[in-house]
Amino acid sequence: MPGSRSLLVSDPETIRIYDDRASDYAALTEDHNAADPALEAFVAALPPGGRVLDLGCGPGTSAARMAQTGLTVVAVDASGEMVALAARHPGVTARQARFDEIDETAAYDGIWANFSLLHAPQAEFPGHLAHLFRALKPGGIFHIALKLGTGEGRDSLGRFYSYYQEDALEHLLQQAGFTITARSFGAGPGLSGKVEDWIAMRAHA
Repeated sequence: MPGSRSLLVSDPETIRIYDDRASDYAALTEDHNAADPALEAFVAALPPGGRVLDLGCGPGTSAARMAQTGLTVVAVDASGEMVALAARHPGVTARQARFDEIDETAAYDGIWANFSLLHAPQAEFPGHLAHLFRALKPGGIFHIALKLGTGEGRDSLGRFYSYYQEDALEHLLQQAGFTITARSFGAGPGLSGKVEDWIAMRAHA
């Protein structure tokens, strides 16, 4: 599974697993972001030197790549161990926070939510999207990637997940005010080793 998927959730078990497996997850994501077309497209859509939020930054591999391009990067995660890893990257400002602590208004040119919001309960998902829409500047770029499926549950490691189908995700993004500009699909293994289908969408505020 690609990207910097970690979490900004309040589920203690999910956070504990990411704390315990932070180095394993860093190794898993280290090579992927060097040639991630979704990340490169996201960066290309942003103004030079723009301010970006990496939401659920994990070990900071995506944040590091964005900082290398000259973007101002704020990286947040609920896992303290992940934040410590992300903070080591030059140009990355990392802090520990949950989804519900993102409360800025018109603060970011882009928000990168790559396999992070899938750890939020479905009942809370619309509220998180509304806050992220507000945190973006007008016309700001939003990237989101989730696992395809339905319902909620825990994986073999004990992490909490919410799953979405394409039409449901599209509806929720539009309901929050976003205009979808691109989408992609794929499949790959994550930290648990299980290969799963995923969807990514790019939108603007």
